[in-house]
Amino acid sequence: MATPTEGAAHAPTASEYIKHHLGHLSNHHQEGPVDFSILHYDTIFWSIAMGILGCLIMWMAARKATSGVPGRFQAAVEMLVEMVEDQSKSIVHGDRSFIAPLALTVFVWVALMNSLDFLPVDMFSYAFSLLGVEHVFPYHRVVPTADLNGTIGISLGVLLLMFYYSIKVKGLGGWIHELFAAPFGIAMAPFNLLLNIIEYAAKMVSLGMRLFGNMFAGELLFLLIALLGSTATIFGFVGHVIAGSIWAIFHILIVFLQAFIFMMLTLVYLGQAHEGH
Repeated sequence: MATPTEGAAHAPTASEYIKHHLGHLSNHHQEGPVDFSILHYDTIFWSIAMGILGCLIMWMAARKATSGVPGRFQAAVEMLVEMVEDQSKSIVHGDRSFIAPLALTVFVWVALMNSLDFLPVDMFSYAFSLLGVEHVFPYHRVVPTADLNGTIGISLGVLLLMFYYSIKVKGLGGWIHELFAAPFGIAMAPFNLLLNIIEYAAKMVSLGMRLFGNMFAGELLFLLIALLGSTATIFGFVGHVIAGSIWAIFHILIVFLQAFIFMMLTLVYLGQAHEGH
């Protein structure tokens, strides 16, 4: 039987605990700062799972919709749809038959992925330990939007849509001319091209980084609050309960606010693609 000293020696330190919970279930270890061959299986799984759940929720809302007095679920979905429709109408001046449903999908999807942050930080590691599969899942992160790969992937999709609508609305020739002629005239073509490339890249990176930064900070704060409760003192326990409750309530606002901001920026960028400089 292990002595208390031996058991304490195997207990992770605070930094080891945080490092472990911030690790991803990947196909191999990352050696350098950038490695495009790495796949974060947990991010991929939960992103797809929340996408399917979001589609299922909207399908159920459409299936159960009635022309009579709506129930709470239908009323909530109708309010959400009307909000997105009003925002898209005021921002995008053009065909919104695809953009408005896209914005609704983005909001629901990002909100569901953000909401995974409400799950207890040790829930999955504890479950894997009970099932005896902790060696199969040595690392597991649940929140896809707290992974920069996930948020940049979504913003890359928005960037591709910006290219698509710019070419669709202005034509390929008009879009290329805008790249070289805007905003300072065709005489400054090289400078204009460089400026427009930087603008596109800045939109994509800032869109992904903003969501990632807020969700990663929230996840890290939950881990720090969990460590506060592990001190096994009255102060630590009371502080854990109070701080955890306050942050969880405040985090509800952050979860949906970040989904709304991501949706609004998507609409703004696609709206700009419909307009010329």
